[in-house]
Amino acid sequence: MSMSVRERTEKLLQPILSKRGLSLYEIEYVKEGPDWFLRVFIDKPGGVDIEECGDVSLELSDGLDEDDFIKGAYTLEVSSPGVERPLRSLSEIKEHINHHIHVSLYVHIDGEKEYEGLLTNVEEDIITIEYRVLSRKKEIEIPYDKIAKARLAVAF
Repeated sequence: MSMSVRERTEKLLQPILSKRGLSLYEIEYVKEGPDWFLRVFIDKPGGVDIEECGDVSLELSDGLDEDDFIKGAYTLEVSSPGVERPLRSLSEIKEHINHHIHVSLYVHIDGEKEYEGLLTNVEEDIITIEYRVLSRKKEIEIPYDKIAKARLAVAF
């Protein structure tokens, strides 16, 4: 069985990221209109800067050119997942205790379908968010299976 573009790209990418202390967040190989894009999202604690993205892009581009397993033209993009990155699993949410997050829910809980605030706890599959209503602090416990989307949020 042959490896997918994503798998082969990841194989080329892992040594590049390891020597720089970076981690892989996601790889996308997508067609948008007539054009193909290979998007690589990299990260590290504290985030990555544009220079790191550029360095990884250059080295990965060389490896992709050498292996030449992607047929046809495509655009390579290497970037950070961003400060408001999606939290794609309960384990990713757990890694962000004491960070601000935003959650959208499948159903209303206490009359709301969205909450934004400080993630204070994750116990079993229940997340606890401390949020403000005017100047009062409140807490909400949300079952993970009620969360449609979660992402980091910039606190003001």
